[in-house]
Amino acid sequence: MKDIVIIQYNAGNVRSVLFALERLGVHATLTGDHQRIRQADKVIFPGVGEASSTMSYLHHHGLDEVIRSLTQPVLGICLGMQLLCTHSEENDTQCLGIIPQQVRRFIPRSQAEHKVPHMGWNAIQRKPESFLPASVDGQYVYFVHSYYAENGPYTAATCDYIVPFSAAMQIDNFVATQFHPEKSGTVGARILEQFINA
Repeated sequence: MKDIVIIQYNAGNVRSVLFALERLGVHATLTGDHQRIRQADKVIFPGVGEASSTMSYLHHHGLDEVIRSLTQPVLGICLGMQLLCTHSEENDTQCLGIIPQQVRRFIPRSQAEHKVPHMGWNAIQRKPESFLPASVDGQYVYFVHSYYAENGPYTAATCDYIVPFSAAMQIDNFVATQFHPEKSGTVGARILEQFINA
């Protein structure tokens, strides 16, 4: 059985990922212990919150360097994906710098047409060679976010809300989703299962 760790830090939504894995019959450990995280077979870095205070917490607890040092498969979710990038416009935050991409704030073209945060179900378009299962192409997943990573060479899936943006990204052993697989029903469960079992 694989040793799965979820990084525990000052972000919301961490426990909902734990519960989603339990529904799949997967045991995971929620921890902020550096050695425990480094020794795990797979690591999940979820989160809901604000970028600058979260980066301050990670730095204060040495978790920023731990995350950068990981060589096993890592899955970032929502804020976790944004923090893997270089910089976020949310309070002008320098992030972990693992994925060389910028995180921008959604600027609505029309308040009547587009609400920020982007909240709800949207279809994603999977890129060739994406870590996501081929069966999720065109499927609907659940988003809650006011900031987005731009499309670029590390985009694994795209979505269109106000502007086209990265719904998922990947680089080396790091993969990530802007949407919440733990809240995306059977589609999200498929994504979590593939990450765990790959």
